[in-house]
Amino acid sequence: MTRVQLSDSEWEFIEPYLPIGRFGPYPERLRQQFEGVIWRFRTGGQWREMPREFGAWSTVHNRFRQWRDTGVFEALLEGLIAEAAKRGEVDLSLVSVDSTTARAHHDAAGMHLGQDVAAALEKAAAEEEKARQKGTIWKGETGRMVETNLSGKNGDVSGVGTSSG
Repeated sequence: MTRVQLSDSEWEFIEPYLPIGRFGPYPERLRQQFEGVIWRFRTGGQWREMPREFGAWSTVHNRFRQWRDTGVFEALLEGLIAEAAKRGEVDLSLVSVDSTTARAHHDAAGMHLGQDVAAALEKAAAEEEKARQKGTIWKGETGRMVETNLSGKNGDVSGVGTSSG
């Protein structure tokens, strides 16, 4: 028998976030099914490997999908954050924002281009990079390519023309 995943106080907090429809889940099986979902993600096992004590794996999987699709987990997370804030237990030192981007080749995204189109795009990208290295092109606020004159007075940048891009 698998040990219980949640304490009674944790379950008391979670239970109000789980909807009960006209046709189920039955309230007495709700905790069992939720703990089955926890088991699945804690162990990394497949749904079909779920111990029978959580109910039929297909029922637990369907319940998980319903909860996911209706936003139950988002609401639960927001509720947990609000409760932690109310208790003064929010630790923002653990918050991290990562804005890393990586440019991938168009083939990496499954995009299929003809040789002529791919060659034209690569040529345009090379020309843009060459112009950027010379300091004659930058993207303005509109996202359009703007030619600039970097030899202005005191290093001022003045736009001398625009091109679509």
